[in-house]
Amino acid sequence: MPGFAFDNSYARLPERFHARLPPTPVAAPRLLRLNAALAGTLGLDPEFLASPEGVAILAGNAVPEGAASLAMAYAGHQFGQFVPQLGDGRALLLGEVVGRDGQRRDIQLKGSGPTPFSRQGDGRAALGPVLREYILAEAMAALGIPTTRALAALSTGEAVRRERALPGAVLVRVASSHIRVGTFQYFAARQDIEGLRLLADHAIARHDPHLAGGPAPYRGLLEAVIARQAELVARWLQVGFIHGVMNTDNMALSGETIDYGPCAFLDAYDPATVFSSIDHYGRYAYGNQPPIAQWNLARLAECLLPLLAEDEEEALAQARAALGGFWPRFEAAWLAGMRRKIGLSGPQEEADAALIQDLLDRMARNKVDFTLFFRALGGAAADTAGDAAVAALFEDPAAYGEWAMSWRRRLEREGGLPEDRRAAMDAVNPAYIPRNHQVEAALSAAVERQDLGPFEALMDVLARPFEERPGLESYTLPPQPQERVLQTFCGT
Repeated sequence: MPGFAFDNSYARLPERFHARLPPTPVAAPRLLRLNAALAGTLGLDPEFLASPEGVAILAGNAVPEGAASLAMAYAGHQFGQFVPQLGDGRALLLGEVVGRDGQRRDIQLKGSGPTPFSRQGDGRAALGPVLREYILAEAMAALGIPTTRALAALSTGEAVRRERALPGAVLVRVASSHIRVGTFQYFAARQDIEGLRLLADHAIARHDPHLAGGPAPYRGLLEAVIARQAELVARWLQVGFIHGVMNTDNMALSGETIDYGPCAFLDAYDPATVFSSIDHYGRYAYGNQPPIAQWNLARLAECLLPLLAEDEEEALAQARAALGGFWPRFEAAWLAGMRRKIGLSGPQEEADAALIQDLLDRMARNKVDFTLFFRALGGAAADTAGDAAVAALFEDPAAYGEWAMSWRRRLEREGGLPEDRRAAMDAVNPAYIPRNHQVEAALSAAVERQDLGPFEALMDVLARPFEERPGLESYTLPPQPQERVLQTFCGT
């Protein structure tokens, strides 16, 4: 019979790393959406997963053979305040599978019931946040940005109590791992050096096996995580993504985007943009994400000090040297990506950074829609007749015209065929993103009217974000004033 070929490495770590317990069954599980393509990559049979037996497993009503259902322990800085014990309060790692591509991945149930880390919570999830994570995670994957994935979303037939009664749901999440900066903080806070070493060795085996047995594996791990996060945050900025809650327990060592709570995408460009209802001071604003990433990585470096060197000063020197690589790595990744967005592919010039920053400053002053601008710029790169559509996005069209003169001089120096340039730009500048008002409309239809039609339609659009298709023009449009989403919520 088809099923899960588990190989559970995290469960083999000592008991203090996790709490072993089964999911709490739900009343009436129903499969709302199954990611058949992802299931195939994982070596799972979509037909089996959609069967009553498969649905029971995905909902947590049955534990399959070979599973090692557990809640992971971790700590974390939440909005700068350290909490020494957080952990999976409403999620369980069902197990690990090695997919057809040879990659090991976690399969986790979110909303699977209370755990020892629930802190008086009910351990459940509401339908809205589950569908939000499904939409955002799969949209990010289609955009080519490292991310956890959604394997399935299920309703539970039960209500969960938040500000009001809401339909309950379970998300089946797939990740390269769920090891977080906060996982290391958990053991560092307890001065558990053996635990830190075991965790670091596990992370190396999982994500950076080439470091094992080398002369400085733990510094290598730190440098690898720094590089992955620098490049990840650069990718976020290039599509206008705001994570919304960049706590250290929401930063994965894998370099994948994890924990889609009050996340959102920019409409009008403004680096101070904040959507999260709990980010009262803009700590995690769009433009603050790079320094916050470095701050989080400094917390990881602090945890790893005992492993870097026996001498404290030497350990500090190694940590500082590793952290010093963040900004050069981020800036290189950001500039390379932004150069592609404006149609440049040749060797970097010092003036390119100034050209791009001048553009962003003009966009901010003119409240220009981030996604529409870069998509339309491809048309202007192919033919000057496209300038009118781009300039129309600016409150003061002359602001674009002035910048475009410098941009065109730069394009002339680079050379190349205009149509080739446009194709290259369209391949990195999406036509469709999960615009906040469209996401909220889809969630409202699902929660308030039990209508999954808008959710399914949005998922279809976002599956091919770079390919403009007739009849989908409304999905490219920014919100009307009455449609604007000013706040997003964690949903926990």
